Amino acid sequence: VTTTRTRFEHANPILNVSDLERSLRYYVGVLGFVTAAWGGDDFTCVIRDGASIYLSQGTQGQRGTWVWLGVDDVEALYNEYRERGAEILEPPQNHTWACEMKVADPDGHVLRFGSDPKDTA
Repeated sequence: VTTTRTRFEHANPILNVSDLERSLRYYVGVLGFVTAAWGGDDFTCVIRDGASIYLSQGTQGQRGTWVWLGVDDVEALYNEYRERGAEILEPPQNHTWACEMKVADPDGHVLRFGSDPKDTA
């Protein structure tokens, strides 16, 4: 018996938010995402380039979720977010797996942005 393996397209986290309008102001105005055209009063999606995050006011998800997002240049993003007033929990740190920074959203979710690790040689 041959089983066809289904290809996964992508993963999109669902973050629970206490105030969708406040979250949209932060994700769009500070973090540079755009809102999906189909969004409603209690559920929508924010998108930036190839990354998307669902925001749910109410029943889905829980506080304090961590999400990892791969980016081209985390240090450039750090400069952008610092200028825009993002809540930066940790500036870029070089690790063996990535150069990463941590940003908080209004509901305590942690967004870990990472790019390729810097060559330390």
